[in-house]
Amino acid sequence: MKMKKIKAIFLLFVTLICFCLIFTPTTNNVVLAQNSATSMIVIEANSNRVLLSSNENPLRANASTTKIATFLTVLKHCDDYDERVKVDDRAIGIPGTSIYLKKGEILTVRELLYGMMLVSGNDAATALALHISDSISEFAQLMTCEALNCGAKNTTFKNPHGLDEEGHKTTAYDLAQITRECYKYPIFEEIVSTKNTKIPDSTGNGYRYLQNKNKLLWSLEGCNGGKTGFTNDAGRCLVASAKRNNMHLISVVLNCGPMFEETAMHIEDCFAKYHMSTILPPYNYIRTIDVSRSDTQKVKVYTQKGFMYPLTDDEEQMIKTEISLPSNITAPIKKEQIVGEVKIYLDKHLLFCEKIYTMEDVSSNRIIDNFKKIISRW
Repeated sequence: MKMKKIKAIFLLFVTLICFCLIFTPTTNNVVLAQNSATSMIVIEANSNRVLLSSNENPLRANASTTKIATFLTVLKHCDDYDERVKVDDRAIGIPGTSIYLKKGEILTVRELLYGMMLVSGNDAATALALHISDSISEFAQLMTCEALNCGAKNTTFKNPHGLDEEGHKTTAYDLAQITRECYKYPIFEEIVSTKNTKIPDSTGNGYRYLQNKNKLLWSLEGCNGGKTGFTNDAGRCLVASAKRNNMHLISVVLNCGPMFEETAMHIEDCFAKYHMSTILPPYNYIRTIDVSRSDTQKVKVYTQKGFMYPLTDDEEQMIKTEISLPSNITAPIKKEQIVGEVKIYLDKHLLFCEKIYTMEDVSSNRIIDNFKKIISRW
């Protein structure tokens, strides 16, 4: 009887151990296998295609990822990044992360951008805002306007740093659009992809040493920047970017505990699943079209713009190209005259439309046309 009890206890003990081994979360399994972000999205920046998303449209606080919009607003309203800025008194002592600006200190716009983006200096963000505008509320209105201009239709900003404030909200989708717009400016990628740098300190004789808070710059292949953020209202937030094989992915996670791990997982999954396909090369010869009323019997036609798009292997088989061209056109014909169009579909969804142009002039052999030509020259 005693042995049976011992065996029962032993089996129960083994069962408990097995249960723990199976269900204990590990960094490479359960934590990464789920999406714990309240909102997330991954887009391919060149095409603006959404590759992965969850709750990307609800409004949320977004902490210091706000500074991406601050950067964009500075880009749109400042012509000289080496312009010297005397730090406004209102930028001193801003709560949260800081580069510890001093009253009357002078730094360039570029140096303040580094201080804002690498170590998330709230004082640097405020100094930049007050350099562009007379007040924080005025600059926040500019931020909201610039966000709207690049497709962020649901965003309202109240400050340049992202500290919690009533009405300061965006969405994962909108934040991806703002970031996508920023990457059109080389200085943005230059700064946010910098791992370490230094800018002058308040004495003017030494340096502030800055290290980027975005850990993915050291661990994720092709990572070329982004922005971290945290407040009590927003939780942990991360915007990250990576480039590989002609694809540029932008990932946004809002209120995500393991923000670096899950962002890396999302980006790796998208790079594994999708590839950038050249569906229509630039300046692509189509064919010839018969020409009437001319000694030249045919004219070559072509498209000017190329088209690339991220596709899965299965989707690539679903691409359809529809060419609309007349069988015959009448001279006279001008070079780059529009004669048709090409449409590209993914299944039944229209992806791209481009005009078809003639490659050369074709003169008419009619006497009346030649007479008109002579008169116009005369």
